[in-house]
Amino acid sequence: MIKKVLLTGIVAANVFCGVRGGGLLTNTNQSVHFLRNPARDASIGIDAAYSNPAGLAFLPENGFYFSLNNQSAIQTRTIKSTFAPFAGLGENAEKEFKGKTTAFFVPSVQAACKIDKWAFSLHFGIIGGGGSAEFGTGLPSFESTLAIVPDALRKQGVPGVGRYSLESQLTGTSIIYGGQVGASYAFVEHLSAYAGLRYTYVSNAYEGYLRNIQVELGGNLLPANTFLSVDPAFAAFAPLVAEKEVNCSQTGAGFAPIIGLDYNWNGLNIGARYEFKTSIDLTNKTTINTTGVSDFEDGAKTPYDMPALFTLGAQYAVIPALTVSAGYHHFFDSNADMAGDKQQYIHGGVNEYLLGLEYKINDIFMVSCGAQYSLTGVTDDYQSDLNFSLNNFSAGIGGTARLTKNISLTLAYLYTRYSEWTKESANYVNIPTLPVISGKDVFGRTSNAVGIGLDFRF
Repeated sequence: MIKKVLLTGIVAANVFCGVRGGGLLTNTNQSVHFLRNPARDASIGIDAAYSNPAGLAFLPENGFYFSLNNQSAIQTRTIKSTFAPFAGLGENAEKEFKGKTTAFFVPSVQAACKIDKWAFSLHFGIIGGGGSAEFGTGLPSFESTLAIVPDALRKQGVPGVGRYSLESQLTGTSIIYGGQVGASYAFVEHLSAYAGLRYTYVSNAYEGYLRNIQVELGGNLLPANTFLSVDPAFAAFAPLVAEKEVNCSQTGAGFAPIIGLDYNWNGLNIGARYEFKTSIDLTNKTTINTTGVSDFEDGAKTPYDMPALFTLGAQYAVIPALTVSAGYHHFFDSNADMAGDKQQYIHGGVNEYLLGLEYKINDIFMVSCGAQYSLTGVTDDYQSDLNFSLNNFSAGIGGTARLTKNISLTLAYLYTRYSEWTKESANYVNIPTLPVISGKDVFGRTSNAVGIGLDFRF
């Protein structure tokens, strides 16, 4: 079981994702403009190089457009676990495991060249992950298998069995880079199309261990693998308390086409795009593996597809100074191959609904706000302490200042509130040789992101 848990930790990179705004793997917040107003799917500004590339054909003037952005985010992931044997650590049956993700440098670049009816564009950004997470005390799935051992020993008549202790830790980093190029063309006065290609490169790294595992016997804490290994009666317990360590990195890459359409007429703009699935297999590079699991071996492969994505958005200038916008995203996560075939536990993928407002105060200042509501399509079977997805609501606010005729500065903040998910298990550890004890996990998360961006026009 511990071997299986560690394997899941290696392949479930979603636990380490950084700046978020999108599906289970995908980051859709590819510019600071998204932070101030997430409803960007009908944008005809430079940020449309990612969010609505067909709309670039309706940029106001010929010339070069360039945008440089950076976002910083701090997230926490909390698992509140209730499992009676946790009290054997000298604490309560309810224990909190917390991981913190920091991503101070998450850059993105957009560029476009408008020539009459044509617009050629590129985008580079971190389209998934972007941060590092550390669970300094491990995870409940790590500890629960060990916590149940003292109770099992008592039921076998071993006298003087008391509490247990251990050292457990898991750290990981996940960064998914995306480089996109394409061309837009207004083939009639109010309608344009886009065709492009994105190259995606995934880089994940993980380190974790279980060590210094001890069980109290006769009032003394003793190395568990010592006294359990010497007695044949307890041979079944020895693998459960053996020390484990893994240090593994994964890389993989793939290509996917992107297409889009845009309709622009009299203050109304409607944009749509479809990103095809990116098929990716990750390859392990392992330096330490004392788990005994062949899947950790150097060169082992893991499926890690980036799902297809469909977006639809509209924006309308109610008055010259006020623009309202709305959008819809659907991520086809259930059709993307994942480690352990976890896509079978996603019903219909992730759906997102977005609204936004922008108000131009004068020729220099513009302010905006917006919101996004995300409904995850996962089921109870998908959720685990290593990889969970929660419904969430995001609200962003920010503004843009025109520094010169051709340079603008944007500052923004985005807050995301997640709904907790409770998963109850009749057999929390689920090992046939160990007692059946129920348990419960409550998954939670917080996220705050700020960003700064500079837009240029030549």
